[in-house]
Parts: sequence; C-alpha cells; structure tokens
Amino acid sequence: MDRRSFILGGLGALGLVVGGGALFVNTPKFGRLPRGDRLERIKASPHFINGRFECLEPVEVLADPKENRIITTVKFFLQDKSALFPAQSIPSSKTDLRALDPSEDALVWMGHSTFYMQLNGKKILIDPVFSSYGSPVFFVNKAFPGSNIYTADDIPELDVLAITHDHWDHLDYATVVDLKPKIKNIVVPLGVGEYFEQWNFDHAQLHEEDWDSTVELDGLRIHILPSQHFSGRFLTTNPTLWCAFAFETPSKKIFVSGDGGYGKHFKAIGQKFGGFDLALMENGQYNIRWHAIHLLPEETAQAAVDLGARQVITSHNGKFALAMHPWQEPFLEMTKHSQGKNYERLTPMIGEKVLIGQSGQQFEHWWE
Repeated sequence: MDRRSFILGGLGALGLVVGGGALFVNTPKFGRLPRGDRLERIKASPHFINGRFECLEPVEVLADPKENRIITTVKFFLQDKSALFPAQSIPSSKTDLRALDPSEDALVWMGHSTFYMQLNGKKILIDPVFSSYGSPVFFVNKAFPGSNIYTADDIPELDVLAITHDHWDHLDYATVVDLKPKIKNIVVPLGVGEYFEQWNFDHAQLHEEDWDSTVELDGLRIHILPSQHFSGRFLTTNPTLWCAFAFETPSKKIFVSGDGGYGKHFKAIGQKFGGFDLALMENGQYNIRWHAIHLLPEETAQAAVDLGARQVITSHNGKFALAMHPWQEPFLEMTKHSQGKNYERLTPMIGEKVLIGQSGQQFEHWWE
C-alpha cells in the first residue's frame, strides 16, 4: 500500500469512527436539549445564569484547577479498582411490591439512588435504574453482582415517578421507557421534561418546576428543593436543573437529597419544614476533589442533623463504583459519623421493606 492509499484509508477509518460516534450520541437515550417554550421558561429562572443553571452559591465541580473531568475519568480507569467492587454478590431481600399493605407508609431501597415508596396510599418511584450499568455504554459503571434484583415488571402502577436530575445513574432511558405504561405523573426539575417528551411521554403527565416550588397531587405534596450539584448527559454542562425533594402528606415528611454537596441549604430546608420523619441521604461516590458536589460521609451525617431528620437511610452506594473509595467505605464511615447523632440510622438491604416512621426496626450491617 502506498503512502497516499494509507493516508486515505486512515482518514476513511477516522471518518467512520467520527460518523459512528455522531450517530451514537444522537440516539434517543442521550436526550435532546431544552427548546421552544421550555427553554424560554428556563431562561426566566433566577438560577439560569449566562446560559446554564448555577447552584445557590457558585461552586467548582472539581476542586483541583489543574484537572478536568476527562483527566479525572482517565485516571479512574487506569488505577487499581479491585477494592471498589464486592468479592461476592450483594445480599438482598426482594419484597413483593404488589403485596404491600396499601395502608402502610413503607419504603424499599433498590440500590444506588432508587427508592420505591408508599405514602398516604400513593405509589412513588424515585430515580429508577434497572439497567445493568449506569452509563450509556455496557462496559462502564456495571452494577455489582446481586444488586440489580428489580425490573420494570416488578413495579406496580405508579402515581408518581420522581427524577432528581439527568445524570445516567439517576435517569435511565431503558428503565423509564419500560415503565411508561405504568406512570401517571412525572415530577422533575426544570428542563428534565424535555427528555420525557422526546421519549414520547404525554406533556400532561409532566410536573416540571423550579426550586422552592410545590406540586400537589391528591393529598401528596411534592416540594422541589435546591441541591448543590450539576447536570448534563454529554458535553453540555448544566442545561437542566437538579434538585432534592420533600414528600409531604398529612402525617409524614420525607426528604430525598438527590446528589449534591454540603451547604447552608440543608439547615434552611430543615427549618422550613420543621424536620423530617425520614431522610434519604446521598453517601457514596465521593472524593475530596469533588466534595463540593457530593457529600463526604461526615457531611452526610451533619446534613441529616441540619435537616432535623428522625430517621436516616443512605443511598448512592451499593450498586455502582463511580469513585475511588472501597465499596464498603460509605457504610463504615456513616456508622462512625452517626454515633451520638440525634437520628436513628436504618440500614436495610436492597429490597428489604422499611416502615416509615416506625422506630426500633432491626436491620443487619449486611455489608460486613
């Protein structure tokens, strides 16, 4: 092969790779950016500044200015990750969700940040990821063995699907499409509704609001609250909003942190709602270099105190390895930092039923 043919062949191969990549990132699972009336509504938000959403207090995603997300990702793949994954299957106790007493206020953790809740007779699913990976490709962020015990077929008819933000480990295309026939209402922060409309959900199902807004659904109040995080499913940063939730009924108040770093907003939320019966708190996939947008375990414990939580369950752990800490570390550290705190820490296995607000329930330290 002469030099000219070699170069032309190389350019052709490069063209195929680039073209294939362009087609791949334009598949529906990546989602499209907000447009039209939705974009105009986003532009009117006080949190949308210079073409992107910002936290209440400006923060850097990475504390080290010499690094960027690409360098950090490359380092992650090159380092020894043996301790990041369990040596055997994660233990679980699969609750039959359809068999739950509908009069009970109950909760089931499904691994990582996915929760199923019954509140005041309403059936709620939060950040469901039932795929075997938390990314757009099958070889990145693979679920731990034994952690992925639920599928869309196990989920009953849903009154509410709630999504905290658009990252792949919280908003999974395959999962929500499989759940589509079962979903009555979808509650999301600003901009996230664009994905659902692209995926052929009905606009009338969407309740899409800014921070400090409330959605009322027949005896259930869902408050969309600030968190200190970021968004984006590919190269565009912060095109949609991220949030925490408070679910409120006449008898219960549940806080869901979503992802996000420590800040004054936790105490403000705790004071606003007068505390919570249960807080579902992020605790995992942290690193000192990005702790502005993910809680360290000691910050998780302090945030629960700030919120006035009476019971605490941690999440963002037990399913995916997205950071360089050993997989058990979040559980061990939270055990240490919860000592002497004025909340009851609950440690259900994946799939194990929790009765919300009932004290004295016994759960094992299953990660040991």
